[in-house]
Amino acid sequence: MQIKQSHLVAAAILGGVVLLFVIGGLVSLVTKKPAAPAAEAKPQAIMVTTRVIEPELRPGAIVLRGRTEAARTVIVRAETAGPVAAVPASEGSFVRRGAILCRLSVDARQASLDQARATLKSRQLQMQASQRLAAQGYRSQTQVLQDQSNLDSAMAGVRQAEVLLGQVNVRAPFSGVFDRREAEVGSYLSPGGACGTMLELDPLVIVADLAESQIGKVRVGEAATATLTTGETLSGRIRFVARDADPQTRTYRVEIVASNPSSRARSGLSADVRIATPASTAHRLPSSALVLGSSGRQGVRHIVGAGQVVFTPIDILEQGPDGIWVSGLEGPINLIIAGQAFVNEGQTVRVKAETAAAAPAPIPVAAPAKAAHQ
Repeated sequence: MQIKQSHLVAAAILGGVVLLFVIGGLVSLVTKKPAAPAAEAKPQAIMVTTRVIEPELRPGAIVLRGRTEAARTVIVRAETAGPVAAVPASEGSFVRRGAILCRLSVDARQASLDQARATLKSRQLQMQASQRLAAQGYRSQTQVLQDQSNLDSAMAGVRQAEVLLGQVNVRAPFSGVFDRREAEVGSYLSPGGACGTMLELDPLVIVADLAESQIGKVRVGEAATATLTTGETLSGRIRFVARDADPQTRTYRVEIVASNPSSRARSGLSADVRIATPASTAHRLPSSALVLGSSGRQGVRHIVGAGQVVFTPIDILEQGPDGIWVSGLEGPINLIIAGQAFVNEGQTVRVKAETAAAAPAPIPVAAPAKAAHQ
């Protein structure tokens, strides 16, 4: 079949168009430049809130955790043997020195004293007669001396019988509280047997443990106060500072003696002890600002320069409801009070200052009193 010339022309034109599109696509692929990658978004610095903390003059003080103890604790014991006949002192009562705590049965002790007194009277009469006879020349000086010796022996016998009779009364060695009775009526006490325990609570002793770093700041005779768990406050002075540290805790025992009228405060109460020391500057911080550094030391994070985070270790001096007093910081600091747990030393952050309304009012500090010394 013969193809028409018009059909050939149309096919040629179509092929040319197709070829043109193919060539154009290849050229565009070859000449097309790769798209530039999108610029990576730069991470934004962390925002923290800060507060400027100024150093303040703080009355010097060492605050310790302590406990009360009796000035003397004595187990009162019997000096002789016998059954307990009476217990006049009530357990837990205040008794005066010499008061009878336990009374043993007299048994034959009174009879022994009566016999010793009768013997003494006989020796006295014999000595009087001997002296009259010696004056008349009817008795030698040797016989007179023998009668004098017998008289002295009889006097000693009376004294011994009186002591033995007095030992049936077990008495308080000092004024204090008869805290615990160990013997009841009918109990048999041997020599050294316990009648009960006496406590001397006036004055009262407050005991605390002082760290090695604080031992050089405390002297015997300095003033101290103790706030008991009952709410009562006692004032006294240091009477003893140990020279040898406890081998387990490496702390030094400190004893404070304080007046305790009527023995109101008890032995064994926990106490917050405050020992006065010379005044010094310190920083008062919110307790929430404390963090642990990379070395595990307790401290704070603050800002220096253009938003750089710095960590400074601190030592806690005192903790109260309005914050904590610390040492170890120099001059005013821009303390991080919010966000300190999410930043590290050397990191640059954005800083937002705390508003004035949120900042706490400063604590008025009175002029420190001079520590008293004896």
